[in-house]
Amino acid sequence: KIIGTYSDRELKKINPICEQVLALETEMEKKSDRELREMTDVFKDRLKKGETTDDILPEAFAVCREAAWRVLGMKHFFFFFLGGIVLHQGRIAEMRTGEGKTLVATLPAYLNAISGKGVHIVTVNDYLAKRDSEWMGKVYKYLGLTVGLVIHGVEDKKAAYDADITFGTNNEYGFDYLRDNMVVRKEQMVQRGHNFAIVDEVDSILIDEARTP
Repeated sequence: KIIGTYSDRELKKINPICEQVLALETEMEKKSDRELREMTDVFKDRLKKGETTDDILPEAFAVCREAAWRVLGMKHFFFFFLGGIVLHQGRIAEMRTGEGKTLVATLPAYLNAISGKGVHIVTVNDYLAKRDSEWMGKVYKYLGLTVGLVIHGVEDKKAAYDADITFGTNNEYGFDYLRDNMVVRKEQMVQRGHNFAIVDEVDSILIDEARTP
């Protein structure tokens, strides 16, 4: 009780970063739609000059938060930042149904897509992948990013994988990866490398469904 659990201690370290994001609210509210959109290019430029995603995290989260509010009428609260930072760090964030997991994922997805190396969002079924790509895709498109969808029956998979943010199911990603390892020429491959992924329902995909590649 005195020293807290490992999770408690780790979250305490993240709290100051969340405060930084919250402090930028007024500044982001004042920006016009065009100015908010242009922030994506500003971030890209800063990354090229040597800054890291961690350096731009508070501002990028604040931009994404304001964009979601303008486009979807949904606002990220303090604990959403906690979840977003945990996911950005490559860790597991446990959230109950209805706590806004889909909205939380927009923060690390936007931040890691700025580099132009691609972000994969892995869901458990075609319905969720399609729904989220259309729903949350509005935020990314508003901020000048491209969105792709990889589900059963999609014809141009290469274009979907070339997008800044790609939504798809664990099965499609897995089998596309295996197929890419069987092609004769490099240009026949559909995936373009593996930079950053967010796995929805990670316990289901990596444990329960671990029978499939």
